[in-house]
Amino acid sequence: MTAEFTVTWDYRCPFARNAHEHILTGLAAGADWTVHFAPFSLGQAHVEEGQPDVWDHPHDDRGILALQVGVTVRDHFPEQFPAVHRALFAVRHDQGRHLEDPAVLRGVLTEHGVDPEDVFARIDNGTALDTVRADHERYVGSHSVWGVPTFIAGDQAVFVRLMSRSAADADPSGSLATIGRVVDLLIGWPDLNEFKHTTLPR
Repeated sequence: MTAEFTVTWDYRCPFARNAHEHILTGLAAGADWTVHFAPFSLGQAHVEEGQPDVWDHPHDDRGILALQVGVTVRDHFPEQFPAVHRALFAVRHDQGRHLEDPAVLRGVLTEHGVDPEDVFARIDNGTALDTVRADHERYVGSHSVWGVPTFIAGDQAVFVRLMSRSAADADPSGSLATIGRVVDLLIGWPDLNEFKHTTLPR
């Protein structure tokens, strides 16, 4: 039976990277999942009451440009989305480069066969930001989402921190099991509200 769920992301979060790597690895291996990838702005989530929204001054936020790139590829270049999505996480967490640098983002797009001019035209005319905002506000409103990665199915939503990663060439069995457990708990056992280790292995 197909599992259908939504998962949020902001490229700045290492735990979003971990979860999305597992999801991408599982999907590439043929997992029976229908996944909706939803951008979520950590910058907007941390705006203090009375301060202007990120949507009103996107150039001041270091994560919003990459989110606009990601959502544009998701919607208009879906075949390239998995590779671009994984690469944008790597830009931040593996390579230590800047997500707010258009040249860096253009390089990722070109490397993975996406026309950067097309993507940035949609950013420049405001449609990409509108999409990010709509998705962000949709799940804040419907499920009180406050962070990434949040897994959403039906009326259930859970914030999840996975400690392991999954490279593109990894054995998919670990990713299939990991995401399968998360989805099983999300859909099948909503009675579990919090399960958190008091210490982390070093």
